[in-house]
Amino acid sequence: MSGILFSFIHDVTLYRLKLAAVGCATVFLIDLYVFRSVYYAFKNHNSFLRNGIYGVHWLLSIGIIITIVWYRLGDVLNYHSIVREWIVGWMLIIYGSKLIACIILFFDDARRFFNGVLLKRKKHAVAPDSPAISRSEFLMKTAVVAGAVPFTALSFGIIHGAHDYRVIRETVTLPGLPKSLHGLRIGQISDIHAGTLFNKTAVRGGIDLLLNEKTDIIFFTGDLIDYFTRELNDWISVFAALKAPLGVYSITGNHDYGDYNWWPSEEAKQNEFNSLVNAHRLMGYELLLNKNKIIGIGNEQLAIIGVENWSLKRDRRYGNIDQAVKGTEDVPVKLLLSHDPTHWDAEVRTRHPEIQVTFSGHTHGGQLGVEVGKLRVSPAQFRFKQWAGLYQENDQYLYVNRGFGCLGYPGRMGMPPELTVVELKRG
Repeated sequence: MSGILFSFIHDVTLYRLKLAAVGCATVFLIDLYVFRSVYYAFKNHNSFLRNGIYGVHWLLSIGIIITIVWYRLGDVLNYHSIVREWIVGWMLIIYGSKLIACIILFFDDARRFFNGVLLKRKKHAVAPDSPAISRSEFLMKTAVVAGAVPFTALSFGIIHGAHDYRVIRETVTLPGLPKSLHGLRIGQISDIHAGTLFNKTAVRGGIDLLLNEKTDIIFFTGDLIDYFTRELNDWISVFAALKAPLGVYSITGNHDYGDYNWWPSEEAKQNEFNSLVNAHRLMGYELLLNKNKIIGIGNEQLAIIGVENWSLKRDRRYGNIDQAVKGTEDVPVKLLLSHDPTHWDAEVRTRHPEIQVTFSGHTHGGQLGVEVGKLRVSPAQFRFKQWAGLYQENDQYLYVNRGFGCLGYPGRMGMPPELTVVELKRG
């Protein structure tokens, strides 16, 4: 058994090293290409500033190359942590910005190439670059500025946007809603991703925003962690502050199962999941794993149905809605917690029309986007049909929370972290 395990680790390590080699080569080529622009932008400045900028450019490049190797091997060694998430985020920012600069440089190189071809054909043609400041030098300086704009914006998205919490309020009108449930206020928080949280004061402020809404009940719709339950060590007391008169109910998301890590055995993976379940208990959340809780309100009943993560990908599919709804047949109002909004079209609407409202998360609203009036643009819309806000089909509703935390890019731009209040009204 140990021989098989060693062989597996050896093969995975070689694969990771190959990926690291490709990544390192890509980074070096991008930095080499961009350096031309940096060189021309600062070549006429004093030597101290010029050499300092050149040095920082290559020191960052070397640092990123070392980091890529560590990152790839760390994936095998289970070193997932807030440090790794931040590394990914800054790499996306730095090299996303550099790619924009590369695009401008590429067009300049293409221009000069075709001009060179024309000059060979027309020897009497005038050179395209003037002695004062050549078009190439101008475009190279433009490339530096163009790369600096997204770098600045995305950096601001980390420093400010990650904790710019907003409360979004929606009203859902349900035909035949019992009078005792009219005006029921539901708070929702989703996708905490504790591994990327870094400002405890700001996070507490976000929790206070939801508490100040004085909702009757609170739902947490999955992804408490990034990779490991230990990410919660400093956050249990913070999220335990969430309280509501009718209780706090929670479910699991795709990141809560350890599926993105390597485990030495299924037992180790199960023990990790058990630790996550215990974390919900410590915070005072009632975790609904393919089961329901029926609450009496006045003379009426409300069914809260929770499914484990359900995904279009079968290897991420733990949810069993048929099991979860058992015993709720005679309850007039059924609210479903399901992390992935694709579940709504795939099973909820088609097989369970009796479920009036579904609460989901998962998409993060893409973490980047624009929402102005009816204009809504985000990378998330190219992957998800329902990706943020309230949706309705006939008498069924779906609410997709934009998420409380971040993943990958540890910031947000134009898509603030969200706390939701949904009020039920009698139709």
